[in-house]
Amino acid sequence: MSTTPSLPLTAVLEMTYRCNHACLFCSCPWFADRFAVEEEMGTGEWKAVIDELAARNVCDMAFTGGEPLLKDGLFDVIGHAAGLGISTHLLSNGRIMSDEVLQFCAAHQVQLSLSLPGLATFQEHTGSDTSPHDVLEWMRQSHESGIATVAGITVTNRNLGELFETVAEALLAGADSILLNRFMPGGRGLQHRDLELNVEQLVEMLDTTEEVLRAANRFGHVGTELPLCLVDASKYEHLKVGTRCSAAVGFFVIDPSGYVRVCNHSEHRLLHWRELDQMAEHPYWKRFTDKSFLPQSCLPCEHSFRCDGGCREAAHIVGNQLESPDPLLVNSMGLMPK
Repeated sequence: MSTTPSLPLTAVLEMTYRCNHACLFCSCPWFADRFAVEEEMGTGEWKAVIDELAARNVCDMAFTGGEPLLKDGLFDVIGHAAGLGISTHLLSNGRIMSDEVLQFCAAHQVQLSLSLPGLATFQEHTGSDTSPHDVLEWMRQSHESGIATVAGITVTNRNLGELFETVAEALLAGADSILLNRFMPGGRGLQHRDLELNVEQLVEMLDTTEEVLRAANRFGHVGTELPLCLVDASKYEHLKVGTRCSAAVGFFVIDPSGYVRVCNHSEHRLLHWRELDQMAEHPYWKRFTDKSFLPQSCLPCEHSFRCDGGCREAAHIVGNQLESPDPLLVNSMGLMPK
């Protein structure tokens, strides 16, 4: 076992391909026909993964899916990580939340993130009969149990009109912070690109969330980077807006079958987790660590040292090349992938 600290400090562990929602905006790559689903790892192998990552100084782990609560042995796996002193996060859609889950999170200091993609549009977006009020109630109970709670809100052009109320309801229910995401083409979302935001709507998303966070004196962050030429990130005090890609630098992903990807949006499996010693020299990984992926149109920009031109994997999925323009730039400025 190597102890070389050659990995980012945060790992996103996708526990299962299965999900009990059918979200229109879901960017999990296996919900696109071109991504092959393989046999999932069991509890024992997941524990071995965690041991290996811990030996490489990974100290923060997010357990997701699919819907992670559908994975047999999930508590054993998260408990194993927590027992090693690793900071743990559980990301769920909330549909099969239970008192047992809350008790486990409280006992092991697991941060809980629950998805709330709208209120009136919740069922339309998730393809389920779950009520947003059920999710809000779990947020309340999570907060009352002393669990650090995050509301994950994916914004489309259909739920943008109720974003103020969605953020406000989440904060009133006890969410400590907001994880905000724009709709990203990928996975099932490739079939629903009509949900994408344009630049004006994107700015409205940011301004609205900042307004609610400021009034509540709470904080949040945007989960995917945005092009600096479209957004003045410095004007937001309560909402952290990033312009640099964190894939393979700030975090990385291990999928349900044990393969490493640079981020959760990526369709590209690189190596199996047992081959981590080779990861630092993998050509695709190095394009992210070296930042050698800027669109041609971004190269002359004086701000290219602090902006990666938006989401590189969304650009790759839509434009077929890693250096393609972010879909937001394509849609809003008429740029064509190069």
